[in-house]
Amino acid sequence: MNSKVLIVEDESKLREVLCDYFRSKDEVPFEASSGKQAIELAEDIAFDAILLDIMMPELDGFSVCRALRRKSDVPIIFLTALSDEDDKLFGYELGADDYVTKPFTMSVLYAKTMALIKRCRGNMLSGNRLEAGGIALELSSQRVFLGKQEILLTPKEFSLLRCLMLNKNVVMSREQLLVKCWGYDYEGEARAVDTHIKRLREKLGECAGCIRTVFKAGYRMEA
Repeated sequence: MNSKVLIVEDESKLREVLCDYFRSKDEVPFEASSGKQAIELAEDIAFDAILLDIMMPELDGFSVCRALRRKSDVPIIFLTALSDEDDKLFGYELGADDYVTKPFTMSVLYAKTMALIKRCRGNMLSGNRLEAGGIALELSSQRVFLGKQEILLTPKEFSLLRCLMLNKNVVMSREQLLVKCWGYDYEGEARAVDTHIKRLREKLGECAGCIRTVFKAGYRMEA
């Protein structure tokens, strides 16, 4: 399976070389030249791994990692010229999975990245598959199927669907969904849930009816 890898690096030449190398291995690289752009891309695309430079202007890699970890468990590898042990420990505390210190060889970085992706995907055991109302959701690979047809969801849509399917036949309030899918520190409106549920239903097509609106209460996934 081709892996989607986001490469976040403000040095354009290095970013280009990294993208070319991963593309030569039949992976699917995406690129971001800033921390803000990386966060925006991660909102819309479910990446298999993120290679994240630390020393970037405006929004550094530590800040980006902190923001991503509020919403996602995507594997993150820091690309850094920093070798200080305290910096590495701080990165691990923020949720980074590994460090690669510059300068590095492409083959080692690629091997580390693919090993991390493989470990995080794990084996597709029955406990990693949820099914309801004609929808099949694979937790490890973050893939969704309607029958045999795969549909593409944003990370937020996937998170909402997973939450509803894990709590099948249970009414989930908007506040509960916000906490589970947006995080405790989300300061936006609860109606954001309604907007994402609407988009999710559009993508689910004929299977959308299994997500029921419970008046003045929230939403419920019915088998």
